[in-house]
Amino acid sequence: MRITYLHQYFNTPDMSGGTRSYEMARRLVARGHEVNMVTSWRTDDGRKKPFETVEDGIRVQWLPVPYSNAMSYAQRLVAFGRFVVASTRRAAALPSDIVFATSTPLTIALPAVYAARRQRVPMVFEVRDLWPELPIAMGALRNPVAKKAACALERFAYRHSAQVIALSPGMRDGVVRAGYPAERVTVIPNSADLALFDPKMADSSAFRRKHPEIGARPLIVYTGTMGRINGVGYLVGVAQAAMQQGSKVCFAVIGSGQEEDAVRQAAAAAGVLGVNFFMFPPVAKREVPNVLASADLALSLFIDLPAMWANSANKFFDALASGTPVALNYGGWQAEWVEGTGAGLVLPPDDPCAAAQAIERWLGQPEEDKKRAGEAARALAEREFSRDVLAERLAGVLEDVARHPHRASTAQ
Repeated sequence: MRITYLHQYFNTPDMSGGTRSYEMARRLVARGHEVNMVTSWRTDDGRKKPFETVEDGIRVQWLPVPYSNAMSYAQRLVAFGRFVVASTRRAAALPSDIVFATSTPLTIALPAVYAARRQRVPMVFEVRDLWPELPIAMGALRNPVAKKAACALERFAYRHSAQVIALSPGMRDGVVRAGYPAERVTVIPNSADLALFDPKMADSSAFRRKHPEIGARPLIVYTGTMGRINGVGYLVGVAQAAMQQGSKVCFAVIGSGQEEDAVRQAAAAAGVLGVNFFMFPPVAKREVPNVLASADLALSLFIDLPAMWANSANKFFDALASGTPVALNYGGWQAEWVEGTGAGLVLPPDDPCAAAQAIERWLGQPEEDKKRAGEAARALAEREFSRDVLAERLAGVLEDVARHPHRASTAQ
């Protein structure tokens, strides 16, 4: 089967950021399929022409469209538009049996639908975030005309999809609310890379050796983007409260993003920057296991917004796979898993002092209890979120749609 796979933010393990598309694509290649990944080369290094590389059997079509999480919304919209134009040309020229597009941004549906029509093949659409529901809830999308256009684009994407993949039960519900048939939505969450994050293979002292300022103190880590939606500024308040309470715990943020400068300034103003709150640049995915192995808790954070409870954050699954207990500051399906299995704790989203106290209580448990929490995290990853198992599920959906394109088009 020839698969044209569109993802604007594709990453290899040597890059920072999520690698779901890479991991799924290489497993599709291992099943004997041909995969062309159409993506953007986001580094602004002067490249003007598209180029191709082969990554573990995946033919990656890199289209130079500079992008970073530090961009303003207006700058991002320009990047989305540029990628739509470039990817439409490239994807339509690739012989394929199926087109698979993964959002965000939602604009990825435009080149995907065009390519599927040109090739006369079905399209499968993957929903990673509920757009435009989420930016509307955040207040980022306020113009009535823009809202209508975004909702129309959402319906357009679903209407032209033979199947929809949703990354969480909440996202599935959102897709169905938009009018898409429930029986054609498959939930395949972000997954745990059990091999890469095998705790037996990680060096638990590597990160502390590299950053001696942390010392032997209890360590809480956040590895990911510092965007507006992530609300990493919350952690500054927790660090300040912990310091005032006399706690020895320290916090490390490893990442970058639009809010990075604001978080750094807030930490400096609070008197915690370089004391019990540290900020480090993003690292390649291959280095994250050692970071997590050094930590007592791994954080997954979002602003206090119920619309975000349906998220399927990579950092959550990475932590589980590494056997690192997880602390969340939001509710929803992930919080239910954490509380139900004892794989970590859920923090109050609006009370940094109470969060600092909860962390201190958790760290004060007997060592055997904390060890059990780590084991519960790894067991949850193995039982429910194995990447190999979930990749098999994705392959099954794509293969079924490609085998029965008439059935899919009739259902539409």
